[in-house]
Amino acid sequence: MTARAGDGEHPCTAEENRRIWDANARWWDDRIGDGNPFQDLLIEPATERLLEITPGDHILDVGCGAGRFARRMAELGAHVVAIDHSARFIERALERTPGDAAIEYHVLDAAEPDALVSLGVSPFDKAVCTMVLMDMPEILPLFSALPRLLKPGGRFVFSVTHPCFNTVGAQHFAESFAKEDGRQGARTGVKVSSYLTPSARKTEGIIGQPEAQYSYHRPLHLLLGSLFEVGFSMDGIEEPGLPPNDGTSASVRWDDTPDIPPVLVVRVRLSGHDGEAIVAEHVR
Repeated sequence: MTARAGDGEHPCTAEENRRIWDANARWWDDRIGDGNPFQDLLIEPATERLLEITPGDHILDVGCGAGRFARRMAELGAHVVAIDHSARFIERALERTPGDAAIEYHVLDAAEPDALVSLGVSPFDKAVCTMVLMDMPEILPLFSALPRLLKPGGRFVFSVTHPCFNTVGAQHFAESFAKEDGRQGARTGVKVSSYLTPSARKTEGIIGQPEAQYSYHRPLHLLLGSLFEVGFSMDGIEEPGLPPNDGTSASVRWDDTPDIPPVLVVRVRLSGHDGEAIVAEHVR
């Protein structure tokens, strides 16, 4: 696959990426499907604030996984169309979802514009993509299709591992030092040696998962610039961090670096552009 502006590098095909996530889906959901600190404290609260879900909203959930956030949006009164390229994730989502929930699940690749547009023209008030973009070899097809999928003024909220601090190229450190009073102190942080160059590497989202996944680093100017190019403007951003611990430890866990955000959550809205013209220009 050929790299394009804003998309970074593509070391694997869409088929290989789908195979990896099919292999990981049930194992992954068994471990964090009922929540973890990142979801409970960082990702979902910030996403809910920026998405501003109201009863009756029609929302597209891109990369829904096992449907955890889709079910939450339905509980808040939204009608949700949830898509994922992994059939194994959709199987688990259907198992977990009550039969009367206002959720439609589809096995659909968000990098295929024709498949996305088959969901309808301007049927959605909002769209959300929770911790998925950094796992996608290509993001431009999705961004280019969204202007046709969203109603005028529609909003798109996405969360990613923070591209400035939480990438496969960043290194956590923990060190001890002598304070002015002679006592020993502990200091933790993140070392970043590269940022501007898009890259892709294999990593473990959860230690011990069946197969390592590809993670795609895109600096902010490419990630956001790709959205601006197709008619979005940004009007909301959060960089949530975990609460500080008791201060007695100095490890390389994220809860030992409360002043460094591991997650970025962004809201963009459609400006007054013609969605069909944008799609025609960027998808062809």
